[in-house]
Parts: sequence; C-alpha cells; structure tokens
Amino acid sequence: MAFRRRNKSYPFFSQEFFIQNHADIVFCLVVFILVGLMFEATAKTAFLFILPQYNISTLSTEGEVSLYHYGWRDCVTILFYFLITIIIHAVVQEYVLDKVNRRLHLSKSKNTKFNESGQLVVFHLVSTIWSFYVLLSEGYLLNLSSLWENYPHTHLRFQVKFFYLFQLAYWLHGLPELYFQKVRKEEVPRQLKYIGLYLLHITVAYLLNLTRVGMVLLLLQYVSELGFHVSRLFYFIDESHHKMFDMWAVGFVFTRMISLTLLFLAVGFGLSRVENQGLDWEAGNFNTLPIRMSVLLMVCLTQAWLLWKFIRFQLRRWREFQQEQAARRRAVAKQLPRAVRRDNGGHENGVVKSENGASPRPKKIKAP
Repeated sequence: MAFRRRNKSYPFFSQEFFIQNHADIVFCLVVFILVGLMFEATAKTAFLFILPQYNISTLSTEGEVSLYHYGWRDCVTILFYFLITIIIHAVVQEYVLDKVNRRLHLSKSKNTKFNESGQLVVFHLVSTIWSFYVLLSEGYLLNLSSLWENYPHTHLRFQVKFFYLFQLAYWLHGLPELYFQKVRKEEVPRQLKYIGLYLLHITVAYLLNLTRVGMVLLLLQYVSELGFHVSRLFYFIDESHHKMFDMWAVGFVFTRMISLTLLFLAVGFGLSRVENQGLDWEAGNFNTLPIRMSVLLMVCLTQAWLLWKFIRFQLRRWREFQQEQAARRRAVAKQLPRAVRRDNGGHENGVVKSENGASPRPKKIKAP
C-alpha cells in the first residue's frame, strides 16, 4: 500500500527513504500487530495494544457495565493508536490535501500552512463531534454539577477512556510529523508550543481524574480552533474572504469566557465543597488546595497566552488592512490624472497642446 507518489528512489535505510516511506513502514507494523490476533500465543499481547486496559465489571440499572481506570499499560495502547494516527495523517495528506494544492498553486509557505490547517480541520471536526456525543450521552452537559460531584472520577466508561487515549496519541504523533513533513526551522518552535500545551492539559486532566471538566474544556477549545483553521483554508483559496476571521474572533472571545467561567465553577468552587478532601494516591483523590490552585493557574496562564496571541493576530490583520487600503488609494491617485487626460481628449486645464509641444490659445470648455 503506497501513500505517496515516488518521484525519486532513494537508497535503503537512508534518511530520505525513511521520510518518503514512513507511512508504509508504520502500516506494516500495524498489520504485524493485527496478525497477532490470529494466533492464541500472541493474541493476549496484541489485545494489549488494541484495547484499553484496566477494566472492571460492575452491576448497575443498565445491567453489567465495564468501567476502566488508568495505569502504565495505557502507554502501550497509546503507542498503537500513535501509529494509526500517522497512517491517517498520510492518507489525508495524499488523497485530499495534495490534490487541492495542485489546483491552487500556492507558494511554499502558504502550502505548509494550508497542509497544517487541513490536517487540523479534520482532527478538530472529528474530536468536536466525538466529545459532544460523549458529553451528551453521559449527561454531563445537561447536569453541570456532575462535573465535580462524586469526585474522584476514577472509573471511566469505555468511550471516555478511549477518547483520552486517542487524544494523547494524536498530539504525540505531531512530534515525529515535524520531521516527516520537513517543517521549516522557524515554524518548529510554534508548533512545539501548542503540541506541548495540549499534551500537558490532557495528561493532567487524565491523571488527576478531572476527565469530565477536561472534556468540556477540550470541546470548547476544539470548536474555537476549528473555526480558525476553516477560516484560514478559505483565505488561502480566496484572499478576499476576511469575514470568516471576524466571525471566528467573536467565537474565540466567547469560548475563552465560557472556559474560564466553567473552570472556576468546577475546580475553584465545586471541588472545594465536595466531601472527599485530601490527597490519596491509591483512591485517585487529588482534591487539595495546592493542586486545585495549580490547575487553575495552569489553565488561566494558557488562556492569557492565547488571548495575547489573539490580540497580536488582530493587530497584524488591522495593519495589513490599512496598508492594503493605502496602496489602493495611491494606485487610484496615480490612475486618476491619466483618466482625466483621456476623458478630455488630451486637453489639460482647458489648454490644447500643439504637435510641437507649444501651447496655443486657450480652448473654451463647454459646461456640462
């Protein structure tokens, strides 16, 4: 199965060969793990890669339900879906984005940003629908007090745990993709920042058993990011599309306000009033004042950094718009005297010039 057109062949085990064929190599590893399901001796190890671990069965009104908690074997499952996301990335790039790029004929810098936004639009759209479905089916959106009631939320349903494992796998796959996609050196620090921030926040929410609050915050963040990257795609297709950025700006500020309000409501006030107070590693209880303040400070600093970047982005857009308007006015001012000369048939200020350049008697101009 080939994901990319082979314009040039490279020596085996060379750097360029590995970059060009990384999706095929990863696909072979995934197939190797799936083949392990067919044999009894390796099936148990293969299931360790594919299915979430640490499940327990409990009885409820719905019958027997399987719940999950976390442990070190989650790293193995994350590794498998880390490989899956690399394959999905290559499929989207080859069969969608590369075909669009060949039609748009973008510059190299715009082509890189277009590919980045195209990949993130797919991910944010899937994650937004997925998280909204989980929150709605679990009843967290209709009952906000469930975000902090009965803490610690150590036992998760399958769809909640799998959502977090896939989120960690996706953002981890962004690190080697910087190498596979040959991202420019000046772009690497920016991408490392937001990849690191996503990994930090998702890991903290998962390990501190704040999965319900974390999923709501991720939903709000992904909706905002989806609007930005969709706006940027339309801008690259046609640079006259500026109104979508204005719509995204309103949504960005709105989501920041909701995120901070929800965070203080759940972590600042909700968790401080529940009965389980104190630090208990075995029970998964991290409801102490220092931990709550650290979570609040971490999220608030991140929101402040995002707002600072947003203000800089809006100021840069405003300056570019002013420069564009000034350039248009100068162009119109240069063309206006020529248009006047053409309209007057070569007469300027009511004077008719002779062929040798002399100015004879003035010519009377009729009133309109």
